[in-house]
Amino acid sequence: MSEVRDRMVAGAVRLLARRGLQSTSFTTVLAETGAPRGSIYHHFPGGKEELVTAAIVAAQRQVLSLIDRDMGSPAVEVARSFLQSWRALLTYAEFGAGCALVAVTVAAESENERQQAALAFTAWRDKLASALEAGGLSGGEAVSAATLLLAASEGAVLMSRAQHDIESFDLVAAQLIDHVSALAARRQVAGQ
Repeated sequence: MSEVRDRMVAGAVRLLARRGLQSTSFTTVLAETGAPRGSIYHHFPGGKEELVTAAIVAAQRQVLSLIDRDMGSPAVEVARSFLQSWRALLTYAEFGAGCALVAVTVAAESENERQQAALAFTAWRDKLASALEAGGLSGGEAVSAATLLLAASEGAVLMSRAQHDIESFDLVAAQLIDHVSALAARRQVAGQ
């Protein structure tokens, strides 16, 4: 891949997270990245849908690499790190950014975009479940906890963005960490 294409994809991820799907266009991506206008159809001959799909894949990889860093850590630390990443995004962006996949999911312009977002969410859940299981949860508990972590944190991000306040996110995050901690403690007691 070329540097210009990578820059455009990264810009699209940022714009999706900040402004949503409808406000992410080639014009806004070019303004965000400084890429030359001629690069649009050279790098994305399939149009906006190809750019959005590439942005979904990039966002998927970013989160998977964050989860990979915590592989082998205790389950509660995996959960804490996952939630801290979302909290950092909220506070760094001053509540102006959320999840690019949510933006695509709620406003998908094609079935392909929705399916790509679904695949990315599934990849996040599966990787998070693997990390939680490696951290001490059973397979079933890990999948359930990963699904809960993902769904609840996404909702908490949306609430905090709307309220322009971190309190909702922190309340949800504390409950999620308590839940994973209780699962891990129960596993330890059962394993003794």
